[in-house]
Amino acid sequence: MVKESAKEYPQPLDTYSVKDILTLMNEEDKKVAHAVEKALPHIEMAVKSIVESMEKGGRLFYIGAGTSGRLGVLDASECPPTFGVDEELVTGIIAGGELAIRYPIENAEDDFQEGKRAIASRVGEKDVVVGIAASGTTPYVLGAMEKAAEIGAATIGISCLSNTKLSSMVQFPIEVNSGQEIVLGSSRLKAGTAQKMVLNMLSTAAMIKLGKVYNNLMVNVQSTNHKLRIRVFTIVKEITGADDSIVREAIEQAKGDARAAILMITYGINQKRAANALAENNGHFRKAMEWCVDNKEIHQAKE
Repeated sequence: MVKESAKEYPQPLDTYSVKDILTLMNEEDKKVAHAVEKALPHIEMAVKSIVESMEKGGRLFYIGAGTSGRLGVLDASECPPTFGVDEELVTGIIAGGELAIRYPIENAEDDFQEGKRAIASRVGEKDVVVGIAASGTTPYVLGAMEKAAEIGAATIGISCLSNTKLSSMVQFPIEVNSGQEIVLGSSRLKAGTAQKMVLNMLSTAAMIKLGKVYNNLMVNVQSTNHKLRIRVFTIVKEITGADDSIVREAIEQAKGDARAAILMITYGINQKRAANALAENNGHFRKAMEWCVDNKEIHQAKE
């Protein structure tokens, strides 16, 4: 493990101008993407494990403490509106519970046994558990990963140092050595940025491979507000090229489901057939489109 020490700057950091502080932070942040790049082969293996597990009915769990836990909760909470998945498919667990999302409960991270209990009550052998700890030594996270391994779940670890305890405990270790923070020990800075980048990759790449994205369009987006209803219309229009009135009618019949509306317009089928095509392919949109082509005669006979 790399030990942090006071860094030599041309002058004491607290005497810098605001502009110079921001410039320094920006220069340090630029290094994070390069550190993540070095970890891409390990991130790739982790994504493939997530996809494989989800295709078999497994779920994804993030677990961490403090900033790491909050980042996991954030990524998990964004998956349903972005990718249209069930709220229980991706779950974020934070030491100290929901209260710790808004308020610091710093001693919660030291409870190894509570980490084990948090996993024991939620996780099964089909699932994937991602432990997030900048230092790679957080007892709560280590307890969680030990229990996940006992259950038989796939295990992934994200840490921001090399050769960590967390990495030694998991099947798919991801180490992003983000370097020393400009404020010593403040892991919400570069380490937090690195963790967020990796979490973005894990969930986004997995959802793309699971067919929740078509080309680069969020076809599974949930039309739960005005902005997202406009997005659904735009996506259906972009893919089908149909007249506005046809697009609106299909979206209404599809109850706001962009995927069903696209299938209805593209293949001339009703909402029930479109929903069936999606169900037959476990919600994988491109495969549903291919299925509609292969079963065109069936649709025509049943319409």
